[in-house]
Amino acid sequence: MSLKRIDSLREGVHDLAQSLGNLLVESFHYLALFAIGGITAWASVVAFLGMLDKGHITVDDILLLFIYLELGAMVGIYFKTNHMPVRFLIYVAITALTRLLISDVSHHHRPDMGVVYVSGAILLLAVAILVVRYASARFPSVQVPARLGKDTEES
Repeated sequence: MSLKRIDSLREGVHDLAQSLGNLLVESFHYLALFAIGGITAWASVVAFLGMLDKGHITVDDILLLFIYLELGAMVGIYFKTNHMPVRFLIYVAITALTRLLISDVSHHHRPDMGVVYVSGAILLLAVAILVVRYASARFPSVQVPARLGKDTEES
């Protein structure tokens, strides 16, 4: 066998392995996205039914539903763009801390340093969103096409 034939055979095996690997990774990727989206939807329905069963809804409950909404939006954006929106993770953290703060104040009725710490954490996360937004506007990592799947040629 000539060296060119061996090299061509090696490239063919490499291309086959690359294609198979991409197929397996993308299949796992989509299955995991559907599972996370389904679990998020299921958890939000269970939480909502629990609120209805209680007979009343608190601010904690509403903020919990916002957390589920933000998680669902994150999954949807990741499904459409294959990019993890870091800002949404920070929004979820802010909402969770706000829920913790409201719950703590409403149940314990006493201000203490914990309120200051949680408020400081919320402020720090808000500044982090500002930094992320500024950095992504000032230093974009990729150019996003106008619409995925849309023809760019004019008829």
